[in-house]
Amino acid sequence: MRTVTTLSVVVLASAGIGHAVLSGLDEDITRVDPFRDMKNRPEAGHGMNILLVGTDGRERIGDEEREKYRLGGAPCHCTDTMMIVHISENRDRASVVSLPRDSYAVTPPHTDRVSGERHASHPVKLNAAYAEGGPQLTVRTIEKMTRVKIDHYLEVDFTSFMKTVDVVGGVEICTDRRLKDSHTGLDLAAGRHTLKGGEALQYVRARHLDGASDLSRMRRQQRFLAALVDRATSSGILLNPMRFRDVTRAVLGSVRADKGFGTGELLDLGRAMRNFSPSSSEFTTVPIETMGYAVKGVGSTLKWDAEKSEHIFDALRRDQPLSAHRSPAAQRVPVDPRQIRVQVENGTRTAGLGRRVDAALAATGFNTTRVPANAAEQNVKRTVVAYDPRWDRSAKSLAAALPGSELRAVKGQGATLKVIAGADFVKVRKVRAEDPGHGEFGVVRGDEVNCS
Repeated sequence: MRTVTTLSVVVLASAGIGHAVLSGLDEDITRVDPFRDMKNRPEAGHGMNILLVGTDGRERIGDEEREKYRLGGAPCHCTDTMMIVHISENRDRASVVSLPRDSYAVTPPHTDRVSGERHASHPVKLNAAYAEGGPQLTVRTIEKMTRVKIDHYLEVDFTSFMKTVDVVGGVEICTDRRLKDSHTGLDLAAGRHTLKGGEALQYVRARHLDGASDLSRMRRQQRFLAALVDRATSSGILLNPMRFRDVTRAVLGSVRADKGFGTGELLDLGRAMRNFSPSSSEFTTVPIETMGYAVKGVGSTLKWDAEKSEHIFDALRRDQPLSAHRSPAAQRVPVDPRQIRVQVENGTRTAGLGRRVDAALAATGFNTTRVPANAAEQNVKRTVVAYDPRWDRSAKSLAAALPGSELRAVKGQGATLKVIAGADFVKVRKVRAEDPGHGEFGVVRGDEVNCS
């Protein structure tokens, strides 16, 4: 009885401390009203949906840091990043869906917040909804596109992002290749890095590392968010009320949120995240049907795949894990198979082996020549992937689809990779690109993208 009584007192005292230390934090949050006068909204589902919006706000950063982290130029007053963060009803899972800023969207009728002009419904890039109508039009447009009811709105700018990273002591990320972007100044060697605020901002803003631009940037943002969740849940921050208060105060002093997002919601999220592990979070990007979808007066946009996107948003509405839709057998590779040109050669005396390998690779998505040939040697025992060293990432992706194959660098071979099928060939393993932009669902868990 003494033990039970003591534990009860401790629990009650802890709860009281939690409310006490956070009670004044509501005053630190700049409030917006994104739900004002909204009608015909989607039906509420289970769990909690937060629209997390990343804006510019570079004018609030000092001159020295702006120069160091390449933040020159005028702020765009638009949304760089948009994510729907779904917290499951039983608070054991966070599902994050990235919405590309260049997505083709159609706004509801609205009044332009700058000019005061009344606009009829019209097509835009998704991030332009914020410039025309601020948080309210952004929420209305996203709810119209997804039929997911947004419960809370949280707007983070460059300053609040950097403060968040610094106050948790930095975030560890990993890369298997050098990341260099002249626009943001990012320059990371392959390996592990603990990024502080400014470096972290460079990492999540970089768009000029490869041809995938925004889609690969969203993948890095998801990886970073997974690492940030891991850092917050493993460092004891959420178990220490005073430290949790300090972290929350540092962050909330430079964010904007709806009026309903306050102390109670913060405590609810903090308690939920205490039980989180890296595998508790999952990330995806809205599947894209058409890249470079041209819209008159708007330009090149990204058109969502209606059917595949609906599966994702239906999972959010029904509070179901996104990972239930992914293909667990597919191994992730750094380069999309469709971007890899392959010539298959039969290195054995087995008739038809070249055609079998070519067909299997094509079925997995590789861009094969469809004209297999006989290799110079006919007694190859182990399948070979021959490649020009300049296309080493493509070679690794192809080799992943051919378990046990040998990678062989051949200078001057060119962009077309060569597969010399050997006697050990059994089957082609299904692979998919790390970049979820064109994938079926591209869902990854936090424990699949962090450094461990």
